[in-house]
Amino acid sequence: QVQLVESGGGLVQAGGSLTLSCTASGSISSIGAMDWYRQAPGKQRELVASITRGGSTIYSDSVKGHVTTSRDNAKNTAYLQMNDLKPEDTAVYYCNAQINEYSYWGQGTQVTVSS
Repeated sequence: QVQLVESGGGLVQAGGSLTLSCTASGSISSIGAMDWYRQAPGKQRELVASITRGGSTIYSDSVKGHVTTSRDNAKNTAYLQMNDLKPEDTAVYYCNAQINEYSYWGQGTQVTVSS
């Protein structure tokens, strides 16, 4: 059974930084793209960043410049480093990964930015 688990969320003041992690475990033969989404209260889930197995990345316009995604294929883990956080970055952050050609979601981790 495959599991995807996010960690690293929390409460931070505006201007602060957080690094989220997303780790896949279980019977894994391949992991393709690993994506980060977020969902703020009352809003739709939106794609924040995506990274391919080879390390190519894309970012949404809303986070470009203060978010960086990376991954360690040996650890089956992706990271989302967020700097200069703003109250509007408050959301539940989810990881999605293509594992063994199926799409898996993590349970989400809460990020709250206070002004």
